[in-house]
Amino acid sequence: MHRTYSMRQSRAPTASQIQNPPPPSSSTKANRLFGRANIGHTFRKSVHPGAFGPDLAKKLSALVKMEKNVMRSMELVGRERMEVAQQLSIWGEACDDDVSDVTDKLGVLIYEIGELEDQFVDRYDQYRVTIKSIRNIEASVQPSRDRKQKITDQIAQLKYKEPNSPKIVVLEQELVRAEAESLVAEAQLSNITREKLKAAFTYQFDALREHSEKMAIVAGFGKHLLELVDDTPVTPGETRNAYDGYEASKAIIQDCEDALTNWVEQNAAVKSQLSTRARTLSQRRAQRHQGGPVDLSGQDQHMDRESGLWIPAGEHKGGNEYEDDDEVDEEHAESVARGREDERVEAV
Repeated sequence: MHRTYSMRQSRAPTASQIQNPPPPSSSTKANRLFGRANIGHTFRKSVHPGAFGPDLAKKLSALVKMEKNVMRSMELVGRERMEVAQQLSIWGEACDDDVSDVTDKLGVLIYEIGELEDQFVDRYDQYRVTIKSIRNIEASVQPSRDRKQKITDQIAQLKYKEPNSPKIVVLEQELVRAEAESLVAEAQLSNITREKLKAAFTYQFDALREHSEKMAIVAGFGKHLLELVDDTPVTPGETRNAYDGYEASKAIIQDCEDALTNWVEQNAAVKSQLSTRARTLSQRRAQRHQGGPVDLSGQDQHMDRESGLWIPAGEHKGGNEYEDDDEVDEEHAESVARGREDERVEAV
């Protein structure tokens, strides 16, 4: 930006970058045959996603390609936002002093938003690459599935045409080996899928959180800049007071830079707090999966079996937190079915 203090003059790493080093530049920014043109982006949008590759990996291939289109779009938005910032500063240069200074400083902030979006694309690419690794594992598992299915089909065909063929025994032995290989591959796929899925969306949500927090910081200081514009109505021929906000506007920009530089995830303003019910259910599930004891002493009151009376639902300590409603419904359906069957027997 011209004529003003710029947050991009210094490229010292921020506190967030020191704590969590930035990833390499996004793969969508490299290996372009036509520079920054979007010919490849347009081609990918016109081709049906997931039209190529093994059947098992087609759905995830479609997701990976769609995410690449998303990243191209975000990259384009970031570049155009920088151009908008420059044009805003150019337009404001010919206006009154207060409008000229404030629009120039607003251009600095908007340009910084474009820079933040460019950084967000790089971090978002970590998510996409991790999801892509799951797709590669799925593609590697497909041959073992195909081999097992092929041997199964050959055995079925031989049993139909030549029931006594000695090849059946050989093929059955091959099928046992193929099933063993398939079991190993499927187990690896299951484990890696869960590990990579959690890692991928951790990358995405961490990047989204940092991006959103920093965007909110820029927006807040932008509103402080707007306070420097004197919007008091004037009558024809009346002159406004001389503008004296140059140092104030520069200080606001410097404060914004400091806030962005010193931001770390621990200082995030927005906290995601679970409700008591959600936290209890999550802890109960974790205890079940870890094999630990689950305290159900407070779930229901003691029922007097001799009286045969049910305790009203509103008096239960557990409220509506039952998790076995399906089993209760099945038992009720079975009892009704037995009752109807008894009625038919008596009628006969």
